[in-house]
Amino acid sequence: MKKLIVALMLVAFAASISFAADVVTYCPDAKKGAVTFDHKAHSEFVDGGCKNAACHGDAAPAKIAIDKKTAHGKMCKVCHKATNGPTKCGGCHIK
Repeated sequence: MKKLIVALMLVAFAASISFAADVVTYCPDAKKGAVTFDHKAHSEFVDGGCKNAACHGDAAPAKIAIDKKTAHGKMCKVCHKATNGPTKCGGCHIK
């Protein structure tokens, strides 16, 4: 019975790690609210799934360091305009 409980706990832990890797929070202290980035939802917008080069360049997938200038410029906002995503502050920043 103890082995079953330990096994279930390991599965639950592994599942939480894999989920956490797909959701990243940016700007947690922003006045307008944090930005929650859901990788799976965003990768569905890239033709044929996540091609990696659109956001990560040619680097291996990893959390992208984004500052205000990058997010409002060449990274997030440009793509959001092209795909009819949110472009106003409240569309991404949620209090």
